[in-house]
Amino acid sequence: MIYIQLFITFLEIGIFGFGGGYAMVSLIQSQVVTHHHWMTMGEFTDVIAISQMTPGPVGINSATYCGYTVVHNAGYNGIMAILGSATATFALILPSLILMIFISKMFMKYIHTATVQYIFMGLRPAIVGLLGAAALLLMNAENFSSPKINPWQFYISIFLFLATFIGTKILKINPIRMMFYCALAGLLLLY
Repeated sequence: MIYIQLFITFLEIGIFGFGGGYAMVSLIQSQVVTHHHWMTMGEFTDVIAISQMTPGPVGINSATYCGYTVVHNAGYNGIMAILGSATATFALILPSLILMIFISKMFMKYIHTATVQYIFMGLRPAIVGLLGAAALLLMNAENFSSPKINPWQFYISIFLFLATFIGTKILKINPIRMMFYCALAGLLLLY
């Protein structure tokens, strides 16, 4: 049954998805697009775009929209697709919820110990790698086009990507303002 598979898949993502929502994007993509073939890459790209535009964490929003889309693609509509959203979202947050309940008191007691600090030092590179993988997965022909198919869209997309990186990293422009500028530039230049 699709709900059980959806629950198990997003439970696994919730268990292994260290680093927040953007780090989970590559895990979600590998499961729902590559492994299970529940969605196309185009649908997944739309899910990520919607997840970024709506309030809330990107990982949870992605799970919600993926759950809906997966159940809808399986042939169910209405309340059944909404149940798919709830299933994926609950499965994604369940490991974190359980973990936070069990370790919240112990964490505050042992946060300054060497062992805990070493664990966090070990997790940092993994989180950076997951964020990098998410960025690279979204740099595909469906988002950037290619120089052979549509050179104008490809070069404008690369320019907007670099401008955003320089604007947020070097010029310290507010990321929300930068997203607005890029959306406006994309509308003007690509259409």
